[in-house]
Amino acid sequence: MSRFVSAALVGAALLVSGNAFAYDAAAGKAIYDASCATCHKTGMMGAPKVGDKAAWAPRIAQGMNTLVSKSIKGFKGTKGMMPAKGGNAKLTDAQVGNAVAYMVGQSK
Repeated sequence: MSRFVSAALVGAALLVSGNAFAYDAAAGKAIYDASCATCHKTGMMGAPKVGDKAAWAPRIAQGMNTLVSKSIKGFKGTKGMMPAKGGNAKLTDAQVGNAVAYMVGQSK
């Protein structure tokens, strides 16, 4: 019984912290290539270029949940803007998360 309770508590803690979703960076590459590269390869609209560690470091420090949330909902900052789902409303939240995971992985 105590193992079950421990597992339940760990699961609840993950849900509360928002880290229950595991992002798939490998699957995110295809989404990046199709929907994100237009801006994140060139820096269009102030997008941080993939691989630019200095530009990504403060964003990565905010945590994946914040990055994914801003990517899903859209975000306007002082240096640019991110349209909701990169302007591709057909993307699922999971696909956006995977694409963000891919970009983060390439930019650490």
